[in-house]
Amino acid sequence: MTVASKKEPVVLLLGDLLFFASALWLTLFFRHFETPSIDAFYNHLTPFSFLFIVWILVFAIAGLYAKQTTILKRKLTEVILRAQIANVGIAAIFFFFIPYFGITPKTTLFIYLFTSFVLIYIWRVFLFSGLRSKRKNGALLIGSGDEVDELIAEVNRNGRYPLRFVAAVDVDTVDPLLLEKEIFGIIEREKVSVVVVDTQHVNVEPLLPILYDLSLLQVRLNVIDLGRTYEDIFDRVPLSFLRHTWLLENVSASPKPVYDFIKRSMDIVVSLIGGVLSLVFYPFIFAAIKIEDGGKIFISQERVGRNNKIVKIVKFRTMSGSDSGDKVLRSNLVVTRVGKILRDFRIDELPQLWNVLFGDLSFVGPRPELPALVETYNERVPYYNVRHVIKPGLTGWAQVRHEKHPHHGTDVDATKEKLSYDLHYLKRRSFLLDIYIALQTIKIVLTKSGK
Repeated sequence: MTVASKKEPVVLLLGDLLFFASALWLTLFFRHFETPSIDAFYNHLTPFSFLFIVWILVFAIAGLYAKQTTILKRKLTEVILRAQIANVGIAAIFFFFIPYFGITPKTTLFIYLFTSFVLIYIWRVFLFSGLRSKRKNGALLIGSGDEVDELIAEVNRNGRYPLRFVAAVDVDTVDPLLLEKEIFGIIEREKVSVVVVDTQHVNVEPLLPILYDLSLLQVRLNVIDLGRTYEDIFDRVPLSFLRHTWLLENVSASPKPVYDFIKRSMDIVVSLIGGVLSLVFYPFIFAAIKIEDGGKIFISQERVGRNNKIVKIVKFRTMSGSDSGDKVLRSNLVVTRVGKILRDFRIDELPQLWNVLFGDLSFVGPRPELPALVETYNERVPYYNVRHVIKPGLTGWAQVRHEKHPHHGTDVDATKEKLSYDLHYLKRRSFLLDIYIALQTIKIVLTKSGK
Protein backbone atom coordinates (compact mmCIF):
# COMPACT_ATOMS: atom_id res chain seq x y z
CA MET A 1 0.00 0.00 0.00
CA THR A 2 1.27 3.48 -0.87
CA VAL A 3 0.02 6.60 0.86
CA ALA A 4 1.09 9.17 -1.76
CA SER A 5 0.12 8.44 -5.37
CA LYS A 6 3.01 8.59 -7.84
CA LYS A 7 0.64 8.48 -10.82
CA GLU A 8 -1.06 11.78 -10.03
CA PRO A 9 1.40 14.09 -11.89
CA VAL A 10 1.28 11.81 -14.96
CA VAL A 11 -2.53 11.81 -14.97
CA LEU A 12 -2.53 15.60 -14.59
CA LEU A 13 -0.08 16.05 -17.47
CA LEU A 14 -1.94 13.75 -19.88
CA GLY A 15 -5.22 15.41 -18.98
CA ASP A 16 -3.75 18.86 -19.57
CA LEU A 17 -2.54 17.84 -23.04
CA LEU A 18 -5.99 16.48 -23.87
CA PHE A 19 -7.74 19.65 -22.74
CA PHE A 20 -5.19 21.90 -24.46
CA ALA A 21 -6.23 20.20 -27.71
CA SER A 22 -9.93 20.25 -26.79
CA ALA A 23 -9.73 23.97 -26.04
CA LEU A 24 -8.18 24.53 -29.46
CA TRP A 25 -11.12 22.77 -31.14
CA LEU A 26 -13.61 24.85 -29.12
CA THR A 27 -11.69 28.01 -29.98
CA LEU A 28 -12.04 27.31 -33.70
CA PHE A 29 -15.73 26.58 -33.18
CA PHE A 30 -16.38 29.86 -31.36
CA ARG A 31 -14.14 31.74 -33.79
CA HIS A 32 -16.41 30.99 -36.76
CA PHE A 33 -19.50 29.54 -35.01
CA GLU A 34 -19.30 26.40 -37.07
CA THR A 35 -17.78 22.97 -36.64
CA PRO A 36 -14.14 23.22 -37.72
CA SER A 37 -13.06 20.94 -40.53
CA ILE A 38 -10.47 18.24 -39.92
CA ASP A 39 -8.00 20.12 -42.13
CA ALA A 40 -8.53 23.40 -40.27
CA PHE A 41 -8.08 21.73 -36.90
CA TYR A 42 -4.98 19.85 -38.10
CA ASN A 43 -3.43 23.06 -39.52
CA HIS A 44 -3.78 24.69 -36.12
CA LEU A 45 -2.80 21.61 -34.13
CA THR A 46 0.58 21.30 -35.89
CA PRO A 47 2.13 24.54 -34.54
CA PHE A 48 0.15 24.34 -31.30
CA SER A 49 1.59 20.88 -30.55
CA PHE A 50 5.00 22.48 -30.06
CA LEU A 51 3.42 25.14 -27.87
CA PHE A 52 1.69 22.47 -25.78
CA ILE A 53 5.10 21.12 -24.76
CA VAL A 54 6.29 24.60 -23.78
CA TRP A 55 3.05 25.20 -21.89
CA ILE A 56 3.52 22.00 -19.91
CA LEU A 57 6.90 23.37 -18.80
CA VAL A 58 5.18 26.61 -17.72
CA PHE A 59 2.66 24.57 -15.72
CA ALA A 60 5.54 22.71 -14.08
CA ILE A 61 7.24 25.99 -13.16
CA ALA A 62 3.93 27.22 -11.72
CA GLY A 63 3.85 24.15 -9.47
CA LEU A 64 0.81 22.56 -11.10
CA TYR A 65 2.43 19.12 -11.15
CA ALA A 66 3.83 19.23 -7.64
CA LYS A 67 2.88 16.34 -5.38
CA GLN A 68 1.03 18.73 -3.08
CA THR A 69 -1.05 20.20 -5.94
CA THR A 70 -4.34 19.59 -4.13
CA ILE A 71 -3.20 21.95 -1.39
CA LEU A 72 -3.28 24.71 -4.02
CA LYS A 73 -7.03 24.33 -4.49
CA ARG A 74 -7.80 27.68 -2.85
CA LYS A 75 -5.33 29.35 -5.21
CA LEU A 76 -6.18 27.22 -8.22
CA THR A 77 -8.02 29.93 -10.17
CA GLU A 78 -5.17 32.41 -9.79
CA VAL A 79 -2.40 29.90 -10.55
CA ILE A 80 -4.05 28.51 -13.71
CA LEU A 81 -5.05 31.96 -14.99
CA ARG A 82 -1.53 33.33 -14.57
CA ALA A 83 -0.02 30.27 -16.22
CA GLN A 84 -2.39 30.48 -19.18
CA ILE A 85 -1.80 34.22 -19.62
CA ALA A 86 1.91 33.44 -19.78
CA ASN A 87 1.24 30.61 -22.23
CA VAL A 88 -0.85 32.80 -24.51
CA GLY A 89 1.89 35.44 -24.40
CA ILE A 90 4.44 32.80 -25.43
CA ALA A 91 2.14 31.75 -28.28
CA ALA A 92 1.77 35.36 -29.47
CA ILE A 93 5.56 35.76 -29.59
CA PHE A 94 5.87 32.40 -31.37
CA PHE A 95 3.42 33.32 -34.13
CA PHE A 96 4.92 36.81 -34.46
CA PHE A 97 8.39 35.44 -35.20
CA ILE A 98 7.20 32.39 -37.16
CA PRO A 99 4.26 33.66 -39.26
CA TYR A 100 4.30 30.71 -41.66
CA PHE A 101 1.23 28.72 -40.63
CA GLY A 102 -1.51 30.87 -42.16
CA ILE A 103 -2.95 31.51 -38.70
CA THR A 104 -4.29 34.86 -37.48
CA PRO A 105 -3.61 34.41 -33.78
CA LYS A 106 -4.88 37.67 -32.30
CA THR A 107 -8.57 36.76 -31.92
CA THR A 108 -7.85 33.04 -31.79
CA LEU A 109 -5.52 33.39 -28.81
CA PHE A 110 -7.95 35.63 -26.94
CA ILE A 111 -10.71 33.04 -27.28
CA TYR A 112 -8.26 30.26 -26.49
CA LEU A 113 -7.29 31.92 -23.20
CA PHE A 114 -10.91 31.71 -22.06
CA THR A 115 -11.72 28.20 -23.30
CA SER A 116 -8.46 26.65 -22.08
CA PHE A 117 -8.76 28.25 -18.65
CA VAL A 118 -12.31 26.93 -18.19
CA LEU A 119 -11.45 23.39 -19.33
CA ILE A 120 -8.23 23.13 -17.33
CA TYR A 121 -9.94 24.49 -14.22
CA ILE A 122 -12.88 22.07 -14.50
CA TRP A 123 -10.46 19.19 -15.15
CA ARG A 124 -8.40 19.99 -12.08
CA VAL A 125 -11.39 20.44 -9.78
CA PHE A 126 -12.90 17.18 -11.04
CA LEU A 127 -9.63 15.30 -10.51
CA PHE A 128 -9.08 16.78 -7.06
CA SER A 129 -12.56 15.67 -6.01
CA GLY A 130 -11.75 12.16 -7.21
CA LEU A 131 -8.42 12.16 -5.39
CA ARG A 132 -10.07 12.86 -2.06
CA SER A 133 -10.34 9.36 -0.72
CA LYS A 134 -13.90 8.71 0.45
CA ARG A 135 -13.01 5.54 2.33
CA LYS A 136 -10.53 6.15 5.10
CA ASN A 137 -8.56 3.23 6.51
CA GLY A 138 -7.98 3.45 10.24
CA ALA A 139 -4.23 3.57 10.85
CA LEU A 140 -1.89 3.13 13.81
CA LEU A 141 1.47 4.89 13.84
CA ILE A 142 4.34 3.29 15.78
CA GLY A 143 7.44 5.44 16.18
CA SER A 144 8.90 8.50 17.88
CA GLY A 145 10.25 11.96 17.12
CA ASP A 146 8.94 15.29 15.85
CA GLU A 147 8.40 13.83 12.38
CA VAL A 148 5.71 11.53 13.80
CA ASP A 149 3.53 14.49 14.84
CA GLU A 150 4.20 16.18 11.50
CA LEU A 151 3.11 13.07 9.58
CA ILE A 152 -0.07 12.61 11.62
CA ALA A 153 -1.07 16.25 11.12
CA GLU A 154 -0.48 16.15 7.36
CA VAL A 155 -2.33 12.88 6.73
CA ASN A 156 -5.32 13.64 8.96
CA ARG A 157 -5.98 17.12 7.59
CA ASN A 158 -5.55 16.28 3.90
CA GLY A 159 -8.36 14.40 2.19
CA ARG A 160 -6.14 13.05 -0.57
CA TYR A 161 -4.70 10.25 1.56
CA PRO A 162 -6.54 6.90 1.88
CA LEU A 163 -6.02 6.61 5.62
CA ARG A 164 -6.55 8.42 8.91
CA PHE A 165 -4.44 7.91 12.00
CA VAL A 166 -6.69 6.87 14.88
CA ALA A 167 -3.86 6.25 17.36
CA ALA A 168 -0.10 6.54 17.82
CA VAL A 169 2.36 4.73 20.07
CA ASP A 170 5.57 6.50 21.12
CA VAL A 171 8.07 3.66 21.34
CA ASP A 172 10.47 5.81 23.38
CA THR A 173 8.01 6.35 26.24
CA VAL A 174 6.13 3.04 26.41
CA ASP A 175 7.74 0.28 28.46
CA PRO A 176 9.26 -2.20 25.96
CA LEU A 177 7.77 -5.07 28.01
CA LEU A 178 4.27 -3.60 27.55
CA LEU A 179 4.75 -2.44 23.96
CA GLU A 180 3.34 -5.58 22.34
CA LYS A 181 0.22 -5.55 24.51
CA GLU A 182 -0.30 -1.82 23.88
CA ILE A 183 -0.01 -2.14 20.10
CA PHE A 184 -2.21 -5.18 19.62
CA GLY A 185 -4.79 -3.80 22.01
CA ILE A 186 -5.13 -0.70 19.82
CA ILE A 187 -5.29 -2.78 16.62
CA GLU A 188 -8.18 -4.81 18.01
CA ARG A 189 -10.00 -1.97 19.76
CA GLU A 190 -9.79 0.62 16.97
CA LYS A 191 -10.29 -1.86 14.09
CA VAL A 192 -6.97 -0.75 12.60
CA SER A 193 -6.34 -1.85 9.01
CA VAL A 194 -3.00 -0.06 8.41
CA VAL A 195 0.08 -0.03 10.67
CA VAL A 196 2.77 2.56 9.87
CA VAL A 197 5.85 1.52 11.84
CA ASP A 198 9.46 2.60 12.28
CA THR A 199 10.90 -0.78 11.28
CA GLN A 200 14.45 0.19 12.27
CA HIS A 201 13.74 1.29 15.84
CA VAL A 202 15.45 -0.98 18.37
CA ASN A 203 12.27 -1.34 20.48
CA VAL A 204 10.20 -2.31 17.45
CA GLU A 205 12.48 -4.98 15.98
CA PRO A 206 11.20 -7.80 18.28
CA LEU A 207 7.62 -7.03 17.14
CA LEU A 208 8.28 -7.18 13.40
CA PRO A 209 7.89 -10.98 13.02
CA ILE A 210 4.58 -10.79 14.90
CA LEU A 211 3.34 -7.89 12.75
CA TYR A 212 4.43 -9.77 9.66
CA ASP A 213 2.52 -12.90 10.67
CA LEU A 214 -0.49 -10.79 11.59
CA SER A 215 -0.50 -9.09 8.18
CA LEU A 216 -0.55 -12.54 6.53
CA LEU A 217 -3.30 -13.90 8.75
CA GLN A 218 -5.46 -10.78 8.55
CA VAL A 219 -6.05 -9.77 4.95
CA ARG A 220 -7.24 -6.36 6.06
CA LEU A 221 -4.01 -5.41 7.86
CA ASN A 222 -1.29 -3.59 5.90
CA VAL A 223 2.10 -2.93 7.50
CA ILE A 224 4.18 -0.16 5.91
CA ASP A 225 7.47 1.50 6.83
CA LEU A 226 7.28 4.84 8.62
CA GLY A 227 10.42 6.32 7.07
CA ARG A 228 9.35 5.48 3.52
CA THR A 229 5.85 6.85 4.13
CA TYR A 230 7.25 10.10 5.47
CA GLU A 231 9.63 10.44 2.52
CA ASP A 232 6.88 9.73 -0.03
CA ILE A 233 4.70 12.47 1.44
CA PHE A 234 7.26 15.18 2.26
CA ASP A 235 9.98 14.43 -0.34
CA ARG A 236 12.70 14.41 2.29
CA VAL A 237 14.37 11.80 4.47
CA PRO A 238 13.54 12.07 8.20
CA LEU A 239 16.88 12.24 9.99
CA SER A 240 15.52 10.79 13.23
CA PHE A 241 14.65 7.57 11.38
CA LEU A 242 18.07 7.23 9.72
CA ARG A 243 20.26 4.25 10.41
CA HIS A 244 23.52 3.11 8.82
CA THR A 245 21.61 0.37 7.00
CA TRP A 246 19.55 3.01 5.14
CA LEU A 247 22.71 4.80 4.04
CA LEU A 248 24.33 1.58 2.85
CA GLU A 249 21.24 0.61 0.86
CA ASN A 250 20.43 4.00 -0.66
CA VAL A 251 23.68 5.97 -0.93
CA SER A 252 26.90 3.97 -0.76
CA ALA A 253 25.69 1.20 -3.06
CA SER A 254 23.81 3.28 -5.62
CA PRO A 255 26.06 4.08 -8.61
CA LYS A 256 24.14 5.42 -11.62
CA PRO A 257 26.60 5.34 -14.54
CA VAL A 258 24.07 6.12 -17.31
CA TYR A 259 22.54 8.99 -15.37
CA ASP A 260 25.98 10.32 -14.38
CA PHE A 261 27.13 10.25 -18.03
CA ILE A 262 24.02 12.07 -19.28
CA LYS A 263 24.23 14.61 -16.47
CA ARG A 264 27.90 15.39 -17.08
CA SER A 265 27.29 15.68 -20.82
CA MET A 266 24.44 18.14 -20.22
CA ASP A 267 26.59 20.08 -17.74
CA ILE A 268 29.32 20.50 -20.37
CA VAL A 269 27.00 21.48 -23.23
CA VAL A 270 24.77 23.88 -21.27
CA SER A 271 27.59 25.51 -19.28
CA LEU A 272 29.66 26.04 -22.43
CA ILE A 273 26.77 27.62 -24.34
CA GLY A 274 25.58 29.59 -21.31
CA GLY A 275 29.09 30.69 -20.40
CA VAL A 276 29.81 32.00 -23.90
CA LEU A 277 26.45 33.78 -24.17
CA SER A 278 26.88 35.32 -20.71
CA LEU A 279 30.09 37.03 -21.84
CA VAL A 280 27.86 39.56 -23.63
CA PHE A 281 26.71 40.87 -20.25
CA TYR A 282 30.13 40.98 -18.62
CA PRO A 283 31.13 44.51 -19.81
CA PHE A 284 27.91 46.00 -18.39
CA ILE A 285 28.38 44.18 -15.07
CA PHE A 286 32.04 45.25 -14.92
CA ALA A 287 31.06 48.88 -15.53
CA ALA A 288 28.25 48.86 -12.95
CA ILE A 289 30.47 47.42 -10.20
CA LYS A 290 33.37 49.77 -10.97
CA ILE A 291 31.19 52.88 -11.20
CA GLU A 292 29.57 52.21 -7.83
CA ASP A 293 32.67 51.80 -5.64
CA GLY A 294 35.66 51.06 -7.86
CA GLY A 295 36.38 47.77 -6.08
CA LYS A 296 37.15 44.30 -7.32
CA ILE A 297 34.85 42.75 -9.91
CA PHE A 298 35.26 39.10 -8.95
CA ILE A 299 35.59 37.28 -5.65
CA SER A 300 36.91 33.77 -5.09
CA GLN A 301 35.61 31.54 -2.30
CA GLU A 302 36.55 28.07 -1.10
CA ARG A 303 33.82 25.44 -0.87
CA VAL A 304 33.77 21.74 -0.01
CA GLY A 305 33.05 19.65 -3.08
CA ARG A 306 32.68 15.98 -3.91
CA ASN A 307 34.62 13.62 -1.64
CA ASN A 308 35.48 16.63 0.58
CA LYS A 309 37.73 18.13 -2.08
CA ILE A 310 38.19 21.89 -1.70
CA VAL A 311 37.07 23.78 -4.81
CA LYS A 312 37.28 27.48 -5.58
CA ILE A 313 34.17 29.13 -6.95
CA VAL A 314 34.07 32.55 -8.58
CA LYS A 315 31.30 35.14 -8.28
CA PHE A 316 30.74 38.76 -9.18
CA ARG A 317 31.34 40.84 -6.06
CA THR A 318 28.07 41.98 -4.48
CA MET A 319 29.31 43.34 -1.13
CA SER A 320 31.52 46.23 -0.12
CA GLY A 321 35.16 45.20 0.22
CA SER A 322 36.38 41.71 -0.65
CA ASP A 323 33.93 39.02 0.41
CA SER A 324 36.02 35.89 0.86
CA GLY A 325 33.25 34.05 2.69
CA ASP A 326 34.86 34.46 6.13
CA LYS A 327 32.03 35.04 8.61
CA VAL A 328 34.14 37.34 10.81
CA LEU A 329 35.09 39.60 7.93
CA ARG A 330 31.51 39.51 6.62
CA SER A 331 30.21 41.30 9.71
CA ASN A 332 31.68 44.56 8.39
CA LEU A 333 30.36 44.11 4.85
CA VAL A 334 27.15 45.38 3.31
CA VAL A 335 25.43 44.50 0.05
CA THR A 336 25.94 47.20 -2.58
CA ARG A 337 23.09 48.57 -4.71
CA VAL A 338 24.45 46.86 -7.79
CA GLY A 339 25.08 43.75 -5.72
CA LYS A 340 21.44 43.59 -4.64
CA ILE A 341 20.30 43.53 -8.26
CA LEU A 342 22.88 40.89 -9.14
CA ARG A 343 21.77 38.73 -6.20
CA ASP A 344 18.04 39.13 -6.85
CA PHE A 345 18.41 37.63 -10.31
CA ARG A 346 21.34 35.30 -9.47
CA ILE A 347 23.52 37.20 -11.95
CA ASP A 348 26.37 37.17 -9.44
CA GLU A 349 26.66 33.41 -9.98
CA LEU A 350 27.16 33.58 -13.76
CA PRO A 351 30.95 32.99 -13.47
CA GLN A 352 30.17 29.66 -11.80
CA LEU A 353 29.14 28.36 -15.23
CA TRP A 354 32.87 27.91 -15.78
CA ASN A 355 33.09 25.90 -12.55
CA VAL A 356 30.43 23.62 -14.01
CA LEU A 357 32.31 23.33 -17.30
CA PHE A 358 35.57 22.41 -15.55
CA GLY A 359 33.82 19.80 -13.39
CA ASP A 360 34.01 21.45 -9.96
CA LEU A 361 30.22 21.84 -9.80
CA SER A 362 27.14 20.47 -11.51
CA PHE A 363 24.01 22.42 -12.35
CA VAL A 364 21.99 20.35 -9.87
CA GLY A 365 23.25 18.93 -6.59
CA PRO A 366 23.65 19.81 -2.90
CA ARG A 367 24.85 23.40 -2.52
CA PRO A 368 28.52 23.53 -1.43
CA GLU A 369 29.35 25.07 1.95
CA LEU A 370 32.36 26.83 3.46
CA PRO A 371 35.03 24.48 4.92
CA ALA A 372 34.61 25.96 8.42
CA LEU A 373 30.86 25.36 8.35
CA VAL A 374 31.31 21.83 7.06
CA GLU A 375 33.65 21.08 9.95
CA THR A 376 31.06 22.36 12.42
CA TYR A 377 28.15 20.52 10.82
CA ASN A 378 30.10 17.25 10.64
CA GLU A 379 30.32 17.41 14.44
CA ARG A 380 26.76 18.57 15.15
CA VAL A 381 24.60 17.14 12.35
CA PRO A 382 24.42 13.32 12.03
CA TYR A 383 25.41 11.95 8.61
CA TYR A 384 26.11 15.46 7.28
CA ASN A 385 29.20 14.32 5.36
CA VAL A 386 27.07 11.96 3.24
CA ARG A 387 26.00 14.89 1.06
CA HIS A 388 29.56 15.07 -0.28
CA VAL A 389 29.43 11.71 -2.05
CA ILE A 390 28.15 13.48 -5.18
CA LYS A 391 29.17 16.67 -6.92
CA PRO A 392 27.68 19.89 -5.48
CA GLY A 393 25.44 22.05 -7.65
CA LEU A 394 24.40 25.60 -8.49
CA THR A 395 20.92 24.67 -7.31
CA GLY A 396 19.45 21.68 -5.54
CA TRP A 397 16.40 19.95 -4.11
CA ALA A 398 16.86 21.73 -0.78
CA GLN A 399 17.00 25.11 -2.53
CA VAL A 400 13.62 24.66 -4.26
CA ARG A 401 11.82 22.91 -1.40
CA HIS A 402 13.29 24.27 1.84
CA GLU A 403 11.69 27.51 3.02
CA LYS A 404 14.58 28.64 5.21
CA HIS A 405 18.17 28.18 4.07
CA PRO A 406 21.19 28.57 6.35
CA HIS A 407 23.35 31.29 4.87
CA HIS A 408 26.99 31.80 5.84
CA GLY A 409 26.39 31.68 9.61
CA THR A 410 25.99 28.47 11.61
CA ASP A 411 22.36 27.30 11.68
CA VAL A 412 22.21 23.70 12.84
CA ASP A 413 18.41 23.26 12.85
CA ALA A 414 17.97 24.66 9.34
CA THR A 415 20.93 22.62 8.13
CA LYS A 416 19.39 19.40 9.48
CA GLU A 417 16.23 20.04 7.50
CA LYS A 418 18.24 20.99 4.44
CA LEU A 419 20.21 17.75 4.77
CA SER A 420 16.97 15.77 4.83
CA TYR A 421 16.20 17.15 1.36
CA ASP A 422 19.75 16.52 0.14
CA LEU A 423 19.52 12.87 1.21
CA HIS A 424 16.22 12.50 -0.64
CA TYR A 425 17.93 13.85 -3.76
CA LEU A 426 20.86 11.47 -3.28
CA LYS A 427 18.44 8.55 -3.17
CA ARG A 428 16.04 9.64 -5.94
CA ARG A 429 18.31 11.61 -8.24
CA SER A 430 17.37 11.23 -11.89
CA PHE A 431 17.35 13.21 -15.11
CA LEU A 432 13.63 14.05 -14.70
CA LEU A 433 14.15 15.23 -11.12
CA ASP A 434 17.04 17.43 -12.29
CA ILE A 435 14.79 18.98 -14.95
CA TYR A 436 12.10 19.62 -12.35
CA ILE A 437 14.62 21.29 -10.02
CA ALA A 438 15.89 23.44 -12.90
CA LEU A 439 12.33 24.56 -13.75
CA GLN A 440 11.57 25.41 -10.12
CA THR A 441 14.85 27.35 -9.91
CA ILE A 442 13.74 29.42 -12.91
CA LYS A 443 10.51 30.18 -11.07
CA ILE A 444 12.43 31.25 -7.94
CA VAL A 445 14.72 33.52 -9.97
CA LEU A 446 11.83 35.13 -11.87
CA THR A 447 9.77 35.71 -8.73
CA LYS A 448 12.82 36.53 -6.58
CA SER A 449 11.43 34.19 -3.92
CA GLY A 450 14.64 32.28 -3.14
CA LYS A 451 16.94 32.70 -0.20
